[in-house]
This record gives sequence, structure tokens and C-alpha cells, in this order.
Amino acid sequence: MGIFDRKINRRRMLCHSVQTAAFAAVASNLQPLFAGPNSRRFRIGACDWSLGKQCDVAAFDLAKQIGLDGVQISMGTVANDMHLRKPEVQKTYADAAKRTGLEIGSLAIGEMNSVPLKSDPRAAKWLDQSIDICHAMGLTVTMPAMFGRGDLDMSNTREIDHLVQVIQDVASKAEKKGIIIGLENYLSAEDNMKIIERVGSPAVQVYYDVGNSTDKGRDILKEIRTLGKLICEFHAKDGPHMLGQGRIDFRDVRKAIDAIDYSGWIVIEAARPRGVVPDYTTHCKYLREIFPKEA
Repeated sequence: MGIFDRKINRRRMLCHSVQTAAFAAVASNLQPLFAGPNSRRFRIGACDWSLGKQCDVAAFDLAKQIGLDGVQISMGTVANDMHLRKPEVQKTYADAAKRTGLEIGSLAIGEMNSVPLKSDPRAAKWLDQSIDICHAMGLTVTMPAMFGRGDLDMSNTREIDHLVQVIQDVASKAEKKGIIIGLENYLSAEDNMKIIERVGSPAVQVYYDVGNSTDKGRDILKEIRTLGKLICEFHAKDGPHMLGQGRIDFRDVRKAIDAIDYSGWIVIEAARPRGVVPDYTTHCKYLREIFPKEA
């Protein structure tokens, strides 16, 4: 996916829908589905904020130096008035991607960690506008972040009810424009599926972060298989550890990803104790061995 790659049409999105709560039990028992040698593709990217270039097109030059395929870009901040809403800013990003030969993997709305989607009307407006931004820029995933002040508590029914309603309000628009709303949060696979089922739209999926779920003590290999086609993209991190040197065996992650026949972006959001360039170059080389461009 990205400004030059991976389009998801409505028909494909419809096949991702959650029809009943029983899906969880069925999905967790899926057998590995190994695709043909040239039918799947992986792309290794990084978040602009992890590169130290949030809301900065210089992220593309840095990503190219590291050897990445692309960048997950931020929609903006309150301070810059969520700048990607402006067509001229969108053009600067498109130009940077073209100049460097890289891709824009997806759009992230990290400001929702401070301005919660579960309660703040500004965030609801941004989510709606992010659909238009993705459509204009040829992207297929927008990721509303839900951490910090935006963290979700399933026992808080008022906030969860509001969140579901907000997402429902924009989901049909997302469906029509072929955009996926990828939820990223600390919830379990099962709780994310409850929210997705309540929303009732194939345009709503999960942006799965293996590091976040590991931090919460969850079995990420089981969760990946449980969520299956409901995963739109992956974040790769492992707390303070360099990838491959901590708690997570990414070769096992690859097996789980093969089991759900995933093809797409693996986006680095990992530690950088020695600095962005040396550590992200190391992360990229490590992941490239496990997730080659042609699967």
C-alpha cells in the first residue's frame, strides 16, 4: 500500500467483515495458509516520529539513507493545525516520496493520544478528515492512536459507546473511499473485535503492535492468528530492546503472519539507543531477512 502501491477495493474489504462473535473462535483455529512464492509482498517502513522527524518531510531522506521502503506519516499536531489537511502540504509529502523513490505507508493520528477520540469532538472531526486525506494521497490506512489520555477501558461503557458511535459515523465514508481505519490501542484482540463487531463495518480493522501487546503480557502469536484478516498493518518494536535481541522472536512472528496470509507493511517503531541511523539501519536489515520484499 502507499501512494504508489497497494490498493484495497471495496470487494476485498467486505470479505474482512466480522459477522458474529463466533469469528474469534473460528479464526483462532485457522490452519497456515501459505501463498505462492510471488503472490505476497512485504515492505519495511518506519514512523516519522520514531525517526525523529514527526510532521517533517525530511523523514523521507532519512528513511532512504537507512534503507527503508517508506514512512508512516503523521497527520499533524494541534500546534501545526493538523497540517496534512492542507492540499499544499499533502503535495510536499507526495513530492518527497517521489523524489526519494519511497512510499507513504499509511497515515497516523498520534495527536489523539492527547486529544482522545473517545471523548473529544476535535478528534472525531480529524478522523473524518483523515479519510479525505488518505483518499487524496492514495493511501489506504488511517491509524487513530489511543494511548495516554486516549487509552481505552472496556469497563467505561460511556466512553466505549461514544467511541463506537464516532467510528460508525465515518465508517461508511471510509468504505466508499476504500480506506481502512486501523485501531491501535492496548486492548486485547478479543476486545478490539468486540468494538469492530459493534461498529459493523469492514472498513474498521486493527493496527497491530507486537511490542504493545507483549508489554501487556499477551500471546502475540495467538492474537495475530485470532485477528487474522482484521489486521491492516504491523508496528515492530520490543520495548527498550533492539529487534531480535529482546523478548520477541520475529521469526515466530513471521510464521504467525504466514498463517493469516498477511502481505504489506511492517513499520518500525523501535528503540534507538545509539541513534536513529545506526539502530534503524540494524533494525531494517534484521527485518528484511525475515520479511523480504517478495514473500
